[in-house]
Amino acid sequence: MKGNWISVITKSIAAVSCFLLIHFASFSQLFTDLVNPYIGTAGHAHVFLGANVPFGAVQLGPDNVFRGWDWCSGYNYTDSIIKGFSHTHLSGTGMPDLGDVMMMPFTGAIKTGKVTQEAPTAGPSSHFSHKKESVRPGYYSVHLDDYNIFVQLTATDRVGFHRYQFPSQSEARILVDLKEGIGDKAIETRIEKVNDSTLYGYRFSKGWAPSQQLYFAIRLSVPMQQFEVYDNSQKLEGQSAKGDGIKGIISFGNKAGAVLVKVGISPVSAENALANIDAEIPHWDFTKVKKDADAKWEHELSRIVIDTKDTTAKKIFYTAMYHTMIDPALFNDANGEYRGADKKVYKAPFNNYTIFSLWDTYRALNPLYTITQPGRVNDMINTMLHIYKQQGKLPIWHLAGNETNLMPGMSGVQIVAEAYLKGYRGFDTALAFEAVKNTSLRDEFGLNYVKSLGYIPHNKVQESVAKAMEYCISDGSIALMAKKMGKTEDAALFAKRALYYRNYFDSTTQFFRGKNEQGEWNASFGPGRTSHPWIDDYCEGNAWQYTWLVPQDVEGLIKLLGGDAAFDSRLDTFFKLKIEFDPNSPPDISGMIGQYAHGNEPGHHTTYLYAYAGKQWKTAEKVRFILKDQYLNTTDGISGNEDCGQMSAWYIFSSLGFYPVFPANGAYVLGSPLFDGATIQLPGKKTFSLKVEQNSPKNIYIQRVMLNGKPWPNAYITHQQIMQGGKMTIVMGSRPNKKFGKLPANRPRSSY
Repeated sequence: MKGNWISVITKSIAAVSCFLLIHFASFSQLFTDLVNPYIGTAGHAHVFLGANVPFGAVQLGPDNVFRGWDWCSGYNYTDSIIKGFSHTHLSGTGMPDLGDVMMMPFTGAIKTGKVTQEAPTAGPSSHFSHKKESVRPGYYSVHLDDYNIFVQLTATDRVGFHRYQFPSQSEARILVDLKEGIGDKAIETRIEKVNDSTLYGYRFSKGWAPSQQLYFAIRLSVPMQQFEVYDNSQKLEGQSAKGDGIKGIISFGNKAGAVLVKVGISPVSAENALANIDAEIPHWDFTKVKKDADAKWEHELSRIVIDTKDTTAKKIFYTAMYHTMIDPALFNDANGEYRGADKKVYKAPFNNYTIFSLWDTYRALNPLYTITQPGRVNDMINTMLHIYKQQGKLPIWHLAGNETNLMPGMSGVQIVAEAYLKGYRGFDTALAFEAVKNTSLRDEFGLNYVKSLGYIPHNKVQESVAKAMEYCISDGSIALMAKKMGKTEDAALFAKRALYYRNYFDSTTQFFRGKNEQGEWNASFGPGRTSHPWIDDYCEGNAWQYTWLVPQDVEGLIKLLGGDAAFDSRLDTFFKLKIEFDPNSPPDISGMIGQYAHGNEPGHHTTYLYAYAGKQWKTAEKVRFILKDQYLNTTDGISGNEDCGQMSAWYIFSSLGFYPVFPANGAYVLGSPLFDGATIQLPGKKTFSLKVEQNSPKNIYIQRVMLNGKPWPNAYITHQQIMQGGKMTIVMGSRPNKKFGKLPANRPRSSY
């Protein structure tokens, strides 16, 4: 008996040990360990590098000397000088801005000059080495070589947390620079010493955001021994001041050691900024805040679990996930207050956001949120609807509470309509329809000509074709929304307007072209001539690329181009044709495959259009090539501007095996899944899983598909099917199954 008990206990211990080993082995690899934040910090991607939490108001990171376009985020991997650490940054944009409340620890003599390429030591800048730099989600550290200072940064939603280790026997100082920004101009700045450990202030600036107001509060763990104020480089009397270039110098003496600094920001007031500190970091435990930030990222990254033995692919995927959750950024305080587009202060029962790069993100990023961020979608839509009430239209490109009006189209329309059509109801649906309708019926940016002529004359409005094509996508989205709401007349009106793209089609050249009020084609035309931003008929593209910008009516486009065979042949030519680009073309036109520019957003759906002509296998070829060729685990591993997550959203969708060509219709076109499987976490503890059999670098073609155990002959899947949960099995092969998705009944279509 005794022996039997020993045997049972021994076996039990062995079983438990085995379980624990398996359990811990499966969780030893954190998702945050797989993120490489350096991806996209060189080249033209312009991604943010630093410490933040998902969708946080604070993006705390290093700023180099601004050397041009590839420093739009403030940092470029090729640089070797840091001029300071600011609390707001853009990620992946083609325009610079923000860089608010820059702080720089240093030792020795006081320096307050502007750091430039010509005068890199005018201020307290420092050399640094990537060997002494570390970054992971929620954390950044670097050694400032010129001062022997070790800097660590982490963050909460609205507070940046700094830790500076000063060398012994050196005069320790911190510069608070309210003059410096990233490509903007400080208009009015103020700093005030409240007590020996607290500062208040604000920075009002003008740049891409024409009227930005940011307030801050600074709390120190070590009382300052001295505080001096400068206006630009002129020392002022007293310990508070206002001007266009205010800078504060905090001094601690030569025995400071470790100094911790909490910086709260607010769009409303310095008092709110201090309250944000009290609400989010009421202690001085830097390690805890760092761990909490990591845990937030871990939670968000775990929403999609991929199955692959390719470690590099894992890093690219989870870095892409990371990039999709930097923006939009919170734009309200812990008490709910925020500053609206009309500059008035509001208190909302939802989280208010800013940094809406909508011309880019409506294509894939916002559709991704409808799957992975259901809790935030309603907040984002509520934000947009309140912007509509405050400025009279839905946002176009909203930044720091400002409408920049950048990029063609009214892309907020598509996003609001898509959310409604996918079943989101956490907002005023009547207001939502009013917003999409009234935004599209305005008279600005050529919309008046849409109503009177059915097209926009190129000699009256710049980027006429680009604007018009985007308006047609908006109108197609509104038509579907109106139809679902039972608004028959509105549905008919916007369905008609969605087809106005045909008014730009020149049958003699087979391209969409600009024309004047008399209906005469623009004589300044060449299909391969790349447009110059804001002065041509197209925007960041050419006539070849704009041929395909008709996701709301792909069937109509196929007929316009001569049917399936002609459409298929035209796509083939598009991906093969070599044309020498104008050397003065915008650098946004990148990631070229023939005339296809993957580095720019208008063409992101184009690879999936083959499926509409019954050639899904050709979509698979192009998608798999782009996944492997244009997304790399390197500092220049993104082929164009990241654009607040859109480039990464394309990768996430495409690597999973499907993509939203026309987001409003709720369908995803199948491509070529990159991984052996994936599981998407859904609301209500549901999951949608993908199992990819016989997958390999050579087996890029879909042979057959099973959905919930039944054959699925269609080259698409719907949003509703995904959100219900279930399992899709895709069998891959090295040769095309040209029958898959070939029949018209099995092809994706523009409406369902």
